[in-house]
Amino acid sequence: MDIAIRAWLLAQLGPTTDTSDLDARYARLASARAVANEVLAERRAKLLAEPLRMTVDGMVTIDQSNNLAGLERQITALVNLVAPDELADGEGSTDLVTAPLLRARRGR
Repeated sequence: MDIAIRAWLLAQLGPTTDTSDLDARYARLASARAVANEVLAERRAKLLAEPLRMTVDGMVTIDQSNNLAGLERQITALVNLVAPDELADGEGSTDLVTAPLLRARRGR
């Protein structure tokens, strides 16, 4: 994984995300978008495994429903983003092709 892909993943997933975990996932999945989807899906599943809202009367209320909604919006928005290892629609290869120029013969 190159620096641009790692930077894009950290921008999508947060700067505290373990980069060695991202490297291992990228080696297995070979796509930055697939890595981001997998990490976000795991975070979503972790939130769903616990109660989204818990109230201790007179003490505290913990509500994770906004976090879940935010993760779902982020997963949905990921579809429209172009990862650094993907070509944008209509964008061709970035390879440089050269051809020698030959003098044209003029016949009289």
